[in-house]
Amino acid sequence: MSALEHARQKMIDDGAGKIAIRVFEEYFYQLEQGSTGLIPESTIEPLTSVDDLTAVDIDPEVAKKALGQTVFLKLNGGLGTSMGLAKAKSLLPVRDGMTFLDIIFAQIRDARRCSGKEVPLMLMNSFRTHTDTVSLFPDDLKVDGIPVDFVQGREPKLLVDSFEPVEWPRDPELEWCPPGHGDLFTSLAESDLLTSLLDRGLRYFTTSNADNLGAFPSAQIAGWFSESGASYAPELCTRTLTDLKGGHLARRKSDGQIILRDTAQTPPEDMHFFTDQYRHPYFHTNNLWFNIEALRDLLRRTEGVVNLPLIRNKKNVDPTDKTSPQVYQIECASGAIVSSFSDSRPILVGRERFLPVKTTNDLFAIRSDSYDFGADARLRLNREQAPIAKLDPQYFAMISDFELRTKNLPSTAKLDTIEVTGNYFFDGTEKLVGDVHISA
Repeated sequence: MSALEHARQKMIDDGAGKIAIRVFEEYFYQLEQGSTGLIPESTIEPLTSVDDLTAVDIDPEVAKKALGQTVFLKLNGGLGTSMGLAKAKSLLPVRDGMTFLDIIFAQIRDARRCSGKEVPLMLMNSFRTHTDTVSLFPDDLKVDGIPVDFVQGREPKLLVDSFEPVEWPRDPELEWCPPGHGDLFTSLAESDLLTSLLDRGLRYFTTSNADNLGAFPSAQIAGWFSESGASYAPELCTRTLTDLKGGHLARRKSDGQIILRDTAQTPPEDMHFFTDQYRHPYFHTNNLWFNIEALRDLLRRTEGVVNLPLIRNKKNVDPTDKTSPQVYQIECASGAIVSSFSDSRPILVGRERFLPVKTTNDLFAIRSDSYDFGADARLRLNREQAPIAKLDPQYFAMISDFELRTKNLPSTAKLDTIEVTGNYFFDGTEKLVGDVHISA
């Protein structure tokens, strides 16, 4: 049997659907032919002009109606391993004792109050987060006939030297990886969910990362999207010096189509272009809006194989063991769907729409008094710019260590940046003004 046949059989034995296997095969062929998924700067032109939400005037009734016709999906497949968690990251308490999920649930309740409709919420879980989170989904947010979650697929990690599916008996779970957020479309194509949503009178579908606390249900954006007539709209923010690693949109020179380029798709020699905030002035938030009918038609037309650009990630089969075999993880980004719609309408939104918590440095700012936490479960920055924290990873990177040392946070109202070196414990009495460096 060939390497592809071994991988295919492994997926069949694991219960993968036919569309998921076809999608995997397509990427395997690209990998076999030497495709790297790289997008050189010479093949694209910067995207320098997009719709601006601040210039949009939407009738409140239009916005209310559109919000009530929108399904909210949270991408909830990640574990908080980088912060020492062994469970779904969305179960981490982030503000006032509330977890990411608690905040998401509260925001959906507020959307229902504002729209007067039974606004649906769904989770796209991974095989690692499904059990942890579904049991916590509140009864009052369940909608008859709409699943509270679906589990994205998984695929074999492939040995770099042979493309054979890796075997790792000491922990067989490490033989598998999620296919990236782009698996959303494979999962939807395997079901008839989009048709069911349309039959219920729902028209719009928006997705965002569960750890992005800024992606609250926005009636204004829903109203704008409904009036735009577009099939698809990604949210963008203006780049700053803290956003140089985020993916960006660009126009492909060959056909003028808007595409997404991620860090992993940028050749090393082009990274100075990628990180140039003036050349590529907007970054991609991964908050995405879809016309449900247009998305359903696309998946039917392609039979579920949308063929999003390949992202080839080289890693160790055991991320904690640098001596373990090197493997390829084949991934694709959900935002890359932009190239499948000729009428895509990127929209520039305010920075309040992008509040991701990737590290304990982010958590330091989110928990500080630089943010107000409203009754609508929205976080609002009460100053011009959020403080930037750089905490010693030896003592703060793991959530247990961070919690131990930040029980009593001082005010950050006058803080610009803070760098902590060494084993420091905050006691709440520190005076943090301007740029602060603490060495312990």
